Amino acid sequence: MSITFDGQVAIVTGAGNGLGRSHALALAKRDAKLVINDPARNADGKSAAEDVAALIIAEGGEAIANTDSVADFSAMEAMAAKALSKWGRIDVLVNNAGQLRDKSFANMDMADFRTVVDVHLMGSTYCTKAVWAAMREQRYGRIAMTTSASGLYGSFGQANYSAAKMGLVGLMNTLHLEGAKYDIRVNCLAPIASTAMTEQILDESQRVAMTTESVSAALVYLVSGEAPFRTVLCAGAGSYAATRIYETEGIFLEPQDQTPENVAAGIEAILDPEGQKGLADGGEQARKFAGKFLAGTPSAS
Repeated sequence: MSITFDGQVAIVTGAGNGLGRSHALALAKRDAKLVINDPARNADGKSAAEDVAALIIAEGGEAIANTDSVADFSAMEAMAAKALSKWGRIDVLVNNAGQLRDKSFANMDMADFRTVVDVHLMGSTYCTKAVWAAMREQRYGRIAMTTSASGLYGSFGQANYSAAKMGLVGLMNTLHLEGAKYDIRVNCLAPIASTAMTEQILDESQRVAMTTESVSAALVYLVSGEAPFRTVLCAGAGSYAATRIYETEGIFLEPQDQTPENVAAGIEAILDPEGQKGLADGGEQARKFAGKFLAGTPSAS
């Protein structure tokens, strides 16, 4: 199987440097037309987005730059409208833009918490909303959210970042349910790569191994025609894995036995992974619990 994006249009946010730049160049090499979004400027004062767009054009591709913040919904609507006006469609959205404001929660300013959530979670939401109608109308779309091991598992000093990144998993889950019938596939990438955002936490040997290109290989698959559905794909240093959410079978307590003490007594069985499974939606849990109640309480039937 050869993955190509010939005739397709992709928006990549935060694409001026780091992972976003790598993602954009990887998509351009496979013939996608690119919208390069990034408000940042390089050390020479030039627009990072414009530099990447110029590089793609110089190599024979098509690209336009956008220097607006993803935290500005009106600007993201205008960005999507410009892509539609120029090319007539939007096939791929890579929500990659982000920033850090690390500090322990006890010392974290709430403005810094809000800033990180606004860029990572709300920025991804705004960009997705801006392209959603077009993808529904053309009955095709591929959207990648960028989550993180920090969100999936936690990371000291990153309460804001972790909350935003886990929020994107929830957003993916619901958008999958709403978009599947239009062949809009929404997935999450959980990357680790050597970029400006990680230079303080990776040692030299890790930086050498954790190339952006190895992560972009996973990203390109996630937004291809053969993309999976609501998958959290983890990538770094040439390793690829999936994170999944499962619910244990758990226990049922009769109404007269539903006490904190009996929950405590049953915690080992509640945590037992045997029989655990992934659920299709939130309603499946409700049906499961109701079924246990009906099966365990004769008077209820």
